[in-house]
Amino acid sequence: MNEHVTIDAAAENSNRLRIIDCDVHPRIHSPLEFKPFLSARAWDLWQTYGTRNRHGFAKGHPYPKSQPDSGMRRDAYPPDGTMAGSSLSFLQEQLLDAYDIEYGIMNPLSPSGQGEMNPELSAALGTAANEWQLERWARPEPRLKASVIVPYEDPAAAVAEIRRRAGDPHFAQVLLMSRTNEPLGRRKYWPIYEAAVEAGLPVGIHVFGFTGGPSTSAGWCSYYIEEMTEHAASCSAMVTSMIMEGLFEHLPELKVVVIESGFAWVPSLAWRLDRSWKHLKKEVPHLKKAPSEYMKSNIWFTTQPMEESERPRDVMDTMDWIGWDRILFASDYPHWDFDDPYFTIPPVFGEEKRKMIFNGNARKVFSFG
Repeated sequence: MNEHVTIDAAAENSNRLRIIDCDVHPRIHSPLEFKPFLSARAWDLWQTYGTRNRHGFAKGHPYPKSQPDSGMRRDAYPPDGTMAGSSLSFLQEQLLDAYDIEYGIMNPLSPSGQGEMNPELSAALGTAANEWQLERWARPEPRLKASVIVPYEDPAAAVAEIRRRAGDPHFAQVLLMSRTNEPLGRRKYWPIYEAAVEAGLPVGIHVFGFTGGPSTSAGWCSYYIEEMTEHAASCSAMVTSMIMEGLFEHLPELKVVVIESGFAWVPSLAWRLDRSWKHLKKEVPHLKKAPSEYMKSNIWFTTQPMEESERPRDVMDTMDWIGWDRILFASDYPHWDFDDPYFTIPPVFGEEKRKMIFNGNARKVFSFG
């Protein structure tokens, strides 16, 4: 009985706070949903030859095989038997309505064309993914906001796609993946960031992607758990690249949201960078302040998958260092490791901090009115 009282109280409190969910994954019923948005040439390429991703020896889905259909929650399949995450009405019922979601930021992972070796097909699939988000999700459901999918290995095409979507209130951010052909701070990618700033959009960077190399610096993993845990290392290298290449000095207005990498790794990276910078700053004279200061001015982190500790105070201390204004709630719906907002950000955090994480921080980052 006490358990039910606790759950009801948590639900009531979370509902009252309203929630902006920064990581929702919509999916297609079948490739036919993209056909109206592809040229005959692009459709023929995709259906005849498939995709050619830079991903070495990886085979099948990058999720545990015990989880059906690419790692989805077993209860996330709509009653009509379609794919998890592919039904708007069921997503409304199971996520938006159930948790009083004010806005959900959509991050489509596949098909998207991102990481595709064929540049023509990569750009075509990205444009199709954006049109599909608009027609299938964002226009029918105002609570859902789209991400601008861009072919990031072709910066000129990516810039064109961002400018095509600029000013459309249905789009909340530009979306990249964390594992790219080169470190994301390299000047090759700067036109993408410049176009995002020009359009007034933050850049969301979701884990996964196709590098063409192994996910570790020492070779290929033997186990899924290694690759899953490596996301923190991958994003650590990405953040380091962005700072050291001078991206944020070049674009001080740029907002970067790191999605689905956790955040416990952030303070230790900042401490190490600051220490090295003190001794090696002559190599990077374009940096006008300590690396940790760029992290605290230009980068935000989503909660999912939020680290857990035997001492909860350790997690709160980590969040204290990062800054409660730099942390955004994400559920990762409908994936197997979905974070329930009723329990992920507990009342012990305090009302003010919970409001910031659930709503206030995202409202500022994405400029929601």
